[in-house]
Amino acid sequence: MDFYEKVKGLLLEPSKTFDALKDEPLDGALKYYICIAAIYSALFALLLGFAGSLFGSMMGFGNLGMMMGAGAGIGAAITFFVVFMVMAVAGAFIGGAILHIFVYIAGGRKGLTQTIKAGMYGSTAPLLFGWLPIINIIAGIWSLVTEIIGIRQLHEITTGRAVLAMVLPLVITFILALVIAGFFVIATNTGLRPLP
Repeated sequence: MDFYEKVKGLLLEPSKTFDALKDEPLDGALKYYICIAAIYSALFALLLGFAGSLFGSMMGFGNLGMMMGAGAGIGAAITFFVVFMVMAVAGAFIGGAILHIFVYIAGGRKGLTQTIKAGMYGSTAPLLFGWLPIINIIAGIWSLVTEIIGIRQLHEITTGRAVLAMVLPLVITFILALVIAGFFVIATNTGLRPLP
């Protein structure tokens, strides 16, 4: 399956597409993920460079301000591109490993590779459209749906178990946040101060 077929399938027919990608090795998913992450990074970096150029021209005078702003914008854009690409690839593996704990709890037994693939392929919509205001919200929601479908198809578990695998870490994070917030409220109201 080529790049275009994967994009089209993951956006329009994720269940069928994940079935076709079930036996694909991780390096195929990684190449695809790097391509879509690079598209996102390049588009966002261009926007950042344009904003830097615009800001520089507003702060300076004439062509000098435009050139200084463009230089700052290009430098920031290149830095953003490199940092985002490193974070995207590292995050795919770290996030996939954490998610796999919950996939395993929910009954997924097809291995860590399948969970990482579900996450990489599930990121298609936000990495292609996440730089667009308003559409990025829809892309984020579709990413969650696509990742649930990916976990279901690649691990051969029910939809309910796949939803549980995705929701469980969110519930745990929410509970931990409440506990920490509760601790600070109690500490503030009783005059206790956290240790430095």
